Amino acid sequence: MRILIVEDEQRLAEALGQIMAEQRYLADLVYDGADGLDYALTGQYDAIILDVMLPKVDGFEVARRLRCAHISTPILMLTARDEMPDKIAGLDHGADDYMTKPFDIGELLARVRALTRRQGEVIGEQLTAGDLILKLSTRCLRCGAKSVRLGFKEFDILRLLMQHSRSVVPKEDIISRVWGLESDAEDNNVEVYISFLWKKLTFLSSCVAIGTVRKVGYYLEVPAE
Repeated sequence: MRILIVEDEQRLAEALGQIMAEQRYLADLVYDGADGLDYALTGQYDAIILDVMLPKVDGFEVARRLRCAHISTPILMLTARDEMPDKIAGLDHGADDYMTKPFDIGELLARVRALTRRQGEVIGEQLTAGDLILKLSTRCLRCGAKSVRLGFKEFDILRLLMQHSRSVVPKEDIISRVWGLESDAEDNNVEVYISFLWKKLTFLSSCVAIGTVRKVGYYLEVPAE
């Protein structure tokens, strides 16, 4: 899972980034609203943690511009202000949830999980495609009576493909979502993990396959029902 944290208090942003890393999430940190908007407009994130009081562009305006650009990424707004008009303003500008500082880390993580479960084709705690079931909490991939546990990058790549079933996911999108926008990963890194996934789908005897569009990207070949 990939999280964007837009918070001008650098120590808090770094602490949140560390917490997300401990949960095996990838987190990008930015410290002002203008950069936050640029990052969020890529549409590469599963959730955005967005402070209200930001330099350059405030959180309300960031949320409004994202929704105007049809970016539907869930937004959790953070603020030191507890007044009800501020909460209403945040929700009216496109935020999905709102927390005031200081906050409990356990509650923050629970709210992030709740927001991300609403995306894509998630049913409860799993994704499905053809005869495949991917358990999000355990990274377990099941097909009929067989199952296999995926590594972290295998899981992230397959999750992305399942969320965009039958659509081609470009290699550059896979790299940015799985390795990060600032990563030095290249196409061959993706190819290695795709080969790992091919082997696991073969082991599971799944009817789902990973298709390749040469020099572009990958997609799931899911038999028509």
